[in-house]
Amino acid sequence: MSPEQVRRREFLKKMAAAAAAGTAATTLRGAVPSGDIPVSGAGGTTRSGAGPASAGFDPKGLPTATLGRTGAVVPRIGIGLGSRFCAVLDEDQAAEILETALDHGFYYWDTAGSYANKSIVSEERIGRVLARRRSEVFLATKFEERTYDGVMRQLETSLKRLRTDHIDLYQAHLVASLADLDTLGLPGGALDALRRIKEQKIARFIGFSGHVDAAAMAEAARRHDFDTMLIALNHYSERRGDFEGGAVPAAAARGLGIMIIKSVRPRETVPGLAASDLIRYALTLPHVHSAVVGTDSVDVVRKNAALLGDFRPLAPGEMDRLTVKLEPFFAGADLPWMKPGYRDGEPC
Repeated sequence: MSPEQVRRREFLKKMAAAAAAGTAATTLRGAVPSGDIPVSGAGGTTRSGAGPASAGFDPKGLPTATLGRTGAVVPRIGIGLGSRFCAVLDEDQAAEILETALDHGFYYWDTAGSYANKSIVSEERIGRVLARRRSEVFLATKFEERTYDGVMRQLETSLKRLRTDHIDLYQAHLVASLADLDTLGLPGGALDALRRIKEQKIARFIGFSGHVDAAAMAEAARRHDFDTMLIALNHYSERRGDFEGGAVPAAAARGLGIMIIKSVRPRETVPGLAASDLIRYALTLPHVHSAVVGTDSVDVVRKNAALLGDFRPLAPGEMDRLTVKLEPFFAGADLPWMKPGYRDGEPC
C-alpha cells in the first residue's frame, strides 16, 4: 500500500468515526412501497398519501415527498448547483442564493465534484455555508471516477471542499452505457468503494445519475443496490432508449427515489413554454419524487417557493398539451448540452 493510500485510509477512518457519531442521533422513517409517492402539503396537510416527518430538516411548509425506499423526505423541488449556479460570478450573491433557499425550505442541495466554472467550484461555495448550517441541508454530490482508489480520492476532496464529515447522498455521475455500468461494477471497483462509503456511514444513501442511455439506467436500477436515480428526460441528441417510459418505471419497480433534472431547459428553444408549467409537468409524471432545478438567483428560489406553495398536479389534458409542445425540444440538437461529449454541470 502506498503512503498516499495509507494517508487516505486514515483520513476516511476519521470521517467514518465522525459520521457514525452524528448518524447515531438521526432516525430514519419507514421505507415507501414501490411506486407510492407520499406527498405532504403546506401547513402539514396531506395532498397524496401520508409522508413521514423530514428527519430534522425543515421544509417551511413546502410540499415534500418520500424519496423511495430511503424513507428520507425531500422538498418536491431540489436546488441544482451546477452550471447555472457556477455562472453566478459574485460570491456574496451565490451565498445569498444558498441562504435564501434554506430560509424558504429548499434543503435538498445537488452538486458534484466536477461542477465548476474556471476558479468557481460549486462544492467550495456550498462548504462556506455548510460550515454554519450543515445540519439544515440534505446534501447530495457525485463522483466521476471509475476505480476504487479514484472514488476514495474524489470523496476526500469533496468532503474537504464541503467542510463536512458526511454526505446524505453520494452518486455515480453519468452512467453513460452498459459498458460503463459494467466498469462501475468490476470487483474492487467504484461500486465496491461506494458500498464501503455507505457501510462506514460517510454517506447515508447511494445513487446514480445519467442522461444518455435509458437501457443502462434501467439496468443500473435492476442490477445493483442503489437507493436513488437522478435522470434527465429525453433531451439529448445522443440519447438511446426511452427514459420516461423505460428507465423511470424500472427504477420505481425497485423502490428507488427518482429525481428529474433539466426540466426547464425546453423553454430555451420552444416558444411559449413557461418554467412553472415545465416543473409541474416533471412533478406530475408517475413515480417522480422531486425535480432538481438549476438555481442562479434569489428570484428563482422565490418563484419556485410560490409555485410549490399552491402546487397541484397537471390534469391529463394539460399533460398531453405539454407533451406535444415538447416534441421539438426532445428532437433538438442545437444546444451544447444536447451534443455528444457534453458533461453535466459544464457552463453552457
